[in-house]
Amino acid sequence: MPLATAAATATAARGALTPVVFRRCLSPSRPLTRSPFRISSRHLSQLTSIPDPPPNTAAPAGLAPLSPARRLISITGSDAATFLQRSITANILTHTGPGVYTAFLTARGRILNDVFIYRDTAAFHGLSTGSPETSFLIEVDAAEAVSLEARIKRYKLRSKIEVRILERGEAAIWHAWGCPAPPPTPQTLILADTRAPGLGYRLVMPLKAKPRHVTGPLPPRTYDAYRLRRILAGVPEGAAELPPEEALPLESNLDVMMDAIDFHKGCYVGQELTIRTRHQGVVRKRILPVVLYAEGEAVPEALAYQPGQFAAAGAEPASIVPVIGGGRPTGKFLGGVGNVGLALCRLQPMTDLKAPPGSVQDYDPAAEFCLAGDEGTRVKAFVPEWLRQALG
Repeated sequence: MPLATAAATATAARGALTPVVFRRCLSPSRPLTRSPFRISSRHLSQLTSIPDPPPNTAAPAGLAPLSPARRLISITGSDAATFLQRSITANILTHTGPGVYTAFLTARGRILNDVFIYRDTAAFHGLSTGSPETSFLIEVDAAEAVSLEARIKRYKLRSKIEVRILERGEAAIWHAWGCPAPPPTPQTLILADTRAPGLGYRLVMPLKAKPRHVTGPLPPRTYDAYRLRRILAGVPEGAAELPPEEALPLESNLDVMMDAIDFHKGCYVGQELTIRTRHQGVVRKRILPVVLYAEGEAVPEALAYQPGQFAAAGAEPASIVPVIGGGRPTGKFLGGVGNVGLALCRLQPMTDLKAPPGSVQDYDPAAEFCLAGDEGTRVKAFVPEWLRQALG
């Protein structure tokens, strides 16, 4: 299957899903809202028969296009590194690799955007001057690129930097997994994805370049195949799963993702709350992978993907509540693929992780949870092994 066809298939698949699940929400006369999404049990038969279903399996290896969902912002100039250092959670000055995963925060310590930042050694900035120390590319959720560019321009003050969003025809973003990362080439940026073990690596290259010439013969995959792999690893990405100005970095696991937060660097926007939360050592919620299953089914014992069982992809957030006893929500479903997704979960009572100091250990393995207003759709949270080990 040609790579161009794979990219087109990914775009077509997302387009085909839209009129079935969101037609009214995306109507020109109806603005988007953040009202809770309900996967009603009485509609399961309709949801399981939607056209162009998610991937059939979690692919062990592949090469997927990310450009439809991700955009690149070029930031160049003699002050580019110092400006980024004051703006992001990672330490760009001491990090010597080809790039880093990090985040821009608000002054209140909430995530504005999670991003990959590359040293622009391939000169995508389009300037005759520039170096890896003065030229960077910021990879961000495509829906957030314009607002992030505007924010950088608004706060650059007297910093000697130039900022622009790269046109889609200038570069393409790919994600590869299931093989070792190749060495970079003069026209290709390669960055290991360190958010969880085995996720693979990113490639940024000219639009017309052939990624197989760099990666070797990897099977072409769709964007949803990449997203499924990421969800199963428990890794959130973009505005849908890390709502801007709402998500907290430690609840989003940025503290346990390699190099995403440097707790020893100097001042940056949002540092105060982040450091205080770290020192207090109390994080009561975390983003975790979850399995959706129907009322009456056995509670899943493992995080297993079953395509076509639920249309979780693209669903708006919905509260998660106990089936018995009611009470306050124990989490928020963020979205997913098929029967698996990501949710912001209270570690107590939804997991068996040790309760933080001052909390009651109230985990009950027999307890069940559901989407608010729909007891027919049950939710089971799982703690990935890498996260369990990181949290001790």
